[in-house]
Amino acid sequence: MIAAADEPDGAPRIATLDILRGLAILAILFMNVTEMGASMTANWSDIRHLGWSGSDQLVWWARTLIVEGTARALLEMLFGAGMLILTERIAAASDHPLAVPLRYGWRNAVLWAFGMAHMLLLLWPGDILHTYAVAALLACAFRSLPTRALLALGLSYAAFTLAIGLATHIPAATRAAIAAADAAAVLREDAFGRGTIHAWVAGQRHVALDRLGGDEITFIWEAAATMLVGAALFRVGALQGDWPRRRYAVMLAIGYGIGLPLRIYAAWEATRFDGAAPIAWMWEDVARLATTLGHVALVVLALSTARGRRWLSPFAAAGRSALTLYIAQTLIVSWLVFSPFGFGLYGRMHWTAMLALALAVDALLLWAAVLYLRRYRIAPVEWAWRSLVERRLLPFR
Repeated sequence: MIAAADEPDGAPRIATLDILRGLAILAILFMNVTEMGASMTANWSDIRHLGWSGSDQLVWWARTLIVEGTARALLEMLFGAGMLILTERIAAASDHPLAVPLRYGWRNAVLWAFGMAHMLLLLWPGDILHTYAVAALLACAFRSLPTRALLALGLSYAAFTLAIGLATHIPAATRAAIAAADAAAVLREDAFGRGTIHAWVAGQRHVALDRLGGDEITFIWEAAATMLVGAALFRVGALQGDWPRRRYAVMLAIGYGIGLPLRIYAAWEATRFDGAAPIAWMWEDVARLATTLGHVALVVLALSTARGRRWLSPFAAAGRSALTLYIAQTLIVSWLVFSPFGFGLYGRMHWTAMLALALAVDALLLWAAVLYLRRYRIAPVEWAWRSLVERRLLPFR
């Protein structure tokens, strides 16, 4: 369903995409909160470091099966859908051969700058904006390909990790060296997380710069590939809810039928704690994409009912203010709750408490987004971004 052109820059709103985006941006805090409130490295290398009581295990399993990677994948798919919408609008407005690359390129250059500020000034090393900005430019180069070609390229990262996993054997000595390096990283992160303001600032910035110099190419490839999957799904009408209910039911069954068993095995493997060689990493992206498709189908099926629309419609406000909410999550959780600038609670919460915190913050942000958009047309960070893109001050009201 395309709503009226409610954005100050004339962009159309698609209600289903806004709801999906709102759910994804709020869900991503369930991933980020534990990396803000405890060692980022321990989140995957030493999960018991963040607590392992009965309730901790329960919420860890729920988070791992439902949210791990899927909130990110859903945002990436929606980015791909937005890429098609925006580039088609740009092409329709100008017949200049460079209109699309210049206009869309400038839009993502501004987003990249916002992401770098988020990393290096607001000190969140896990920022995704700068990665998505570069990935979107890469994906944009393939936007005119046939739908099947988009989907094939979109599955390239999943196919690569699966092939590498099948062909690679990691010796026990290498696994031990990696484990030792991870343990040392946990100690360093805990030291500055519990340290002075100066130590925390320097430590967060060091982790951010280390990420930029490490696996960034991999992150960009994964994001760009998933954006192409999203573009293909949008082109055939799957993301925006154009399919009949029966087809979404099939999509739900296939997505969860493939994704959840693979993720259950991966979660079990992570909780063995026996030092054995893991294998689930090779199909991680396959499971992530499949489970995300299941989530999309579940939401669209819910929106086809009156009760589902009533419960999910507030999330459209979160989707329209996703960039602002993403920055607000950093300011509230990382700065106010965990950093030495705020309450200094780094390392004092376990899995259960941190995920409860994320739920409370998300509820607050959702409420604020709904109230804000009753009076204003555009959220503050979106306003700053789009005003820079448009090179004029967009109206708030």
